Amino acid sequence: MIDRKSTAQSQKSMQWEELKQLYDQDFVLWIERTTEQIRRGEMKNLDWEHLLTEIEDLGREQRNQVESYLIQTVKHLLMYQYWLTEKGNCGRGWADEIDNFRLELEILFQSKTLYNYGASRLDIIYDKAKRSVIKKTGLSLDRFPQVCPYTFAEIIDFDFLPV
Repeated sequence: MIDRKSTAQSQKSMQWEELKQLYDQDFVLWIERTTEQIRRGEMKNLDWEHLLTEIEDLGREQRNQVESYLIQTVKHLLMYQYWLTEKGNCGRGWADEIDNFRLELEILFQSKTLYNYGASRLDIIYDKAKRSVIKKTGLSLDRFPQVCPYTFAEIIDFDFLPV
């Protein structure tokens, strides 16, 4: 006589192991199977370890995007304001880039959490942007303010460009 309960458990265990292996072998298929399981309410046999890793990574990736776009925005604002010998040739391009970065930030900032994260990182963002601008332009450190000359609101304001 076949024990149906142990057979069902064995199949579920096999499905779980297959799903864990699928994560390394075919990530897109792993996502499809995982989302199907969630939609069907089959929470017991999910590949929780990898699912939690992916959720955490997604949050980290979005925070990294916010920081990267803010650094690029501040970097271009600094070049626009302080690299006067190149402003005549490059100013319009820098302004376009600033707008592009602000568009990306506008999308990300639909999340209040990401907005607050960006606002809380302004000092770090300014230091990174300033260091990058000094390296690119050859301008001296003392040419730039010690603290960010722009408010967070100005950095993300589509109508703001420094004089």
